[in-house]
Amino acid sequence: MKIIAEEVYHIYNQGNNKETIFYHTADYEEFLRLYKKLTLPHCKTLAYCLMPNHFHFLIYTTEASAALKKIGNLQSCVLANGFRLLQTSYAAYANKKYNRTGSLFRQKTKAKPLAFGNKDYYFTALQYIHQNPFRAGLVTDMGDWEYSSFPEFAGIRKETICDLSLAEKLIGFDKESFIRESEKAIDEHKLSQIIF
Repeated sequence: MKIIAEEVYHIYNQGNNKETIFYHTADYEEFLRLYKKLTLPHCKTLAYCLMPNHFHFLIYTTEASAALKKIGNLQSCVLANGFRLLQTSYAAYANKKYNRTGSLFRQKTKAKPLAFGNKDYYFTALQYIHQNPFRAGLVTDMGDWEYSSFPEFAGIRKETICDLSLAEKLIGFDKESFIRESEKAIDEHKLSQIIF
């Protein structure tokens, strides 16, 4: 994962072979607890969504995010190491809890830089991340999915790991029309720019 400071990234990964990674509320909560401890200190979180077999984060990087750290014989940026630790720690938790062995996540976490495209892609990424549970048929209202930042953006939930003021500044959405705009269909060309 190559990271440049002061950029917006769509970071995501899924279970090996699209395997389920979150079975119960406690699993989602443990992943977010580990995220707060291991990854959040190294970046600004703009949005997120945890799905049963994958996760998405919209991240704004800082100088600390891109700083290099030696891990064994390799060098990695601090943010990439934070996501590595998050996934290995969560996999250890899931392996113990569900009496399983082996890797839980796909080997490579994707980090798609969005600044290299149109600034419009920021809102498209925000829409895409928040629409995941709705598009998957898990909820009929995006505000009903507990494991995403949509309830914070919509003013339904107060507690957040997101820097909402930075998100509003960078993405440039209008708070008054946020919900209406978030529910619109995503342009397929824009969608192709935020995922590999």
